[in-house]
Amino acid sequence: MTFDLTRRRFLGTTTLAAAALALPMLSMPAAAQDKPVLKFSAVFSEQDIRAEMTKKLAEGISQNFKLEPYYGGNLFKQGTELVAIQRGNLQMGNIAPQDISKQIPEWSVLTSAYLFRDAAHVSAFFKSETGAEFKKMAEDQLGIHILGPTYFGARHVGLKPEKKINTPEDMAGIKLRMPGGDAWQFLGEAIGANPVPVAYAEVYTALQTGAIDGQDNPLPNVKNMKFYEVMSQIVLTSHLIGYDLLVISKSVWDEMSPEQQQAFQAAADEAMKWSEDQHVAQEKTLVEEFKAAGLDIYEPDQDAFRKFAQEKYLNSELAKSWPEGVLEKVAGM
Repeated sequence: MTFDLTRRRFLGTTTLAAAALALPMLSMPAAAQDKPVLKFSAVFSEQDIRAEMTKKLAEGISQNFKLEPYYGGNLFKQGTELVAIQRGNLQMGNIAPQDISKQIPEWSVLTSAYLFRDAAHVSAFFKSETGAEFKKMAEDQLGIHILGPTYFGARHVGLKPEKKINTPEDMAGIKLRMPGGDAWQFLGEAIGANPVPVAYAEVYTALQTGAIDGQDNPLPNVKNMKFYEVMSQIVLTSHLIGYDLLVISKSVWDEMSPEQQQAFQAAADEAMKWSEDQHVAQEKTLVEEFKAAGLDIYEPDQDAFRKFAQEKYLNSELAKSWPEGVLEKVAGM
């Protein structure tokens, strides 16, 4: 599978080359400067498993770099981290694939419902030849180097109303919080809901006040953000395997020596695998924990949800940009 050079790629590369001039050179002798500081921005909280992942990464790269993390969207708001990297205002981020798809429509296939089966499937994809093609698209067009996927759990629907949900039709009229952006909003529609854009940090209050009826997040996020306190039920739709991408500015990456790149990637791989294992383990225990807290937790007709979502995507404008054969390759992994 090949991807032609596009005008968008050319313009993006030109802009990024200019922005790169503002970044500190990493090849200067250690005696001439302190360790380069890599600012890292993420929307997840400091209590999140991925915050500990970030600390492990910081330790792993500490010989050559100082990682300066910012959590909870305090440095850059959700969805703006990618642009901050492109402008040279940020060196690293935990970027949603949906944000990449805003600039590279072909990437929207990787945001579609019921595409990946589990964490291992996501990992296998990004290690595959097809995954390498997508990473190269992001590198060439956006100026980011993707270190790998950061799994954070299967996304499920959590609701404040006690309405029983078995099929997508039961979701009609449900105001479901989704992050901003076309790919996220379409995902809400693809499971039958009325999607409402709300910032992650504002979800608890929006549920509490009734501004929204529900949210979709993996169980570990529901625990970290205490959404369970303002919900009555969790519908185990498993409609999306949640993952973001640990990325670094290509300009910064290219300034590293091959030895530094190898050590950096090894540290990232170790941290991401630790985080993945922690999330998988926590998912297994949280269902019973939430039941004990009084929530009704059950599995709907997932086949009905899957069929509804897949038909919705295949008949959408998004699907027109999907590279031919990708769905079949992903399914076969």
